[in-house]
Amino acid sequence: MIEKLIRKLKNDPNYKWESGYTAKDLLIISQGRAVQILRGLYLKLFLKKSSGLIFIGKRVKVRHAYMLSTGRNLILEDNVSINALSKDGIIFGDDVSIAKDSILFATGVIAYKGAGISIGDRTGISARAYFAGQGGISIGKDVIMGPNVQIFSENHNFSDLELTIKEQGVTKIAVTIEDNCWIGAGATILAGVHIGKGCVIAASSVVSKSVPPNSIVAGVPAKVIKSREAI
Repeated sequence: MIEKLIRKLKNDPNYKWESGYTAKDLLIISQGRAVQILRGLYLKLFLKKSSGLIFIGKRVKVRHAYMLSTGRNLILEDNVSINALSKDGIIFGDDVSIAKDSILFATGVIAYKGAGISIGDRTGISARAYFAGQGGISIGKDVIMGPNVQIFSENHNFSDLELTIKEQGVTKIAVTIEDNCWIGAGATILAGVHIGKGCVIAASSVVSKSVPPNSIVAGVPAKVIKSREAI
């Protein structure tokens, strides 16, 4: 019955459990999800837009919720922190999940209002993600990420030796990750990077330059080592 319910929620008739669960397992899972839905119902009262269920874990913090829009079936696991204050707000598509201890914000220093963050349908963000959307972050559909991924869309200026770096302001440049990408654990993506569709970014890579579609990228700094089209 739970499998059928999930199929309906995800609008995926092919969804199946990959392993067997005991009745006790299912009871604990169901109880936990029920509590998360109740928390989500309260959050929905403050959102700019929401078209489905929201599952909220423990100690989740959402600031400026009036600038947060969600699609169907958003999951925010324990200790997720979101600050949606920005020009465009934060937008989640359908079936987006944000795992434990992740931080998403779009404005750093109050004097410089940030651009915003958008995350497409069926994208999964793993634990301890850090997304700094001051210059804008756009993540497409069906993107998967390992834990500890960091994305930065703002840089400090430092060319003037007579001023402190802090006094020289910042440069904001958007980051774009297109559909169907896999970003490995611990990868760092820097301001101005555009990652094309179907790319694989190896764990712990530091991506400082844009990447063409279907590339496999690794290293510090990251380089294209192969194309998926050649496999």
